[in-house]
Amino acid sequence: MIDANSERATILLAHGSRDPLWRRPIEAVADRIRQLSPATRVRCAYLENTAPDPDTSSAELVQLGARHITIVPLFLGIGKHARDDLPVLLTRLKASHPQVAFDLRPTIGEEAQIIELIARIALS
Repeated sequence: MIDANSERATILLAHGSRDPLWRRPIEAVADRIRQLSPATRVRCAYLENTAPDPDTSSAELVQLGARHITIVPLFLGIGKHARDDLPVLLTRLKASHPQVAFDLRPTIGEEAQIIELIARIALS
């Protein structure tokens, strides 16, 4: 019997940077997900200047047996990438992996919990 959770995976999608230290917070989130849910397959992916890109991360997860991939855009604002690039990316990933269900979450900055947490941190 196949565990449905073993077919699920998460991609933390961020902008990317030429600075190698920039990716540390993104990878820290992935590490924390692994601590909280060891069975969860999680990968980071970056739109620019940093590897791996979303295509590479998706292909790796599919190779590992993922059949449902949730993409979590780690953007605070809804700029060009969130408005224009993410729908194109999602269409491309679905075409590359038609056997996989992709779920694109809202940008992390739209989440009420994040807004609340940032406000509390700012007030502390």
